[in-house]
Amino acid sequence: LGRSKDAVAPAPVGQPAPAEFLKAVSEALCLGPAVVISPSLSGMYSLPFLLEHSHLVKAYVPVAPICTDKFTAEQYAQIKTPTLIVYGDQDVELGETSLNNLRHLPEHQVLMLQGAGHPCYLDKPNEWHRGLLAFLQQL
Repeated sequence: LGRSKDAVAPAPVGQPAPAEFLKAVSEALCLGPAVVISPSLSGMYSLPFLLEHSHLVKAYVPVAPICTDKFTAEQYAQIKTPTLIVYGDQDVELGETSLNNLRHLPEHQVLMLQGAGHPCYLDKPNEWHRGLLAFLQQL
């Protein structure tokens, strides 16, 4: 403990991290295809992982993630992973931007939480849990 100051991230904040990072985590934990829930900053990790290793992702739940603009509509269109795009309608930073980029994922649904800001799952926890559970029950 106390050594996290020496830790080095696999990529600068706001840049996509190498997809091999989460692949290594998945393999080290002996996970099968997993449901990846990815709020905000974690998009820099989850999006490259999804795009390069979609066979390891059973479903994807991006919650207004960063880095959605780092990939093309064509790249998104190749992914067949069931996706629940989540955002708060009061999120003026990433909500609409991430939605507009992620809409190119062909197997997507959208959960917009009314009256919620960027941490929409914190602002509207009951609606978040209901929407997430309904999505997961479809898998």
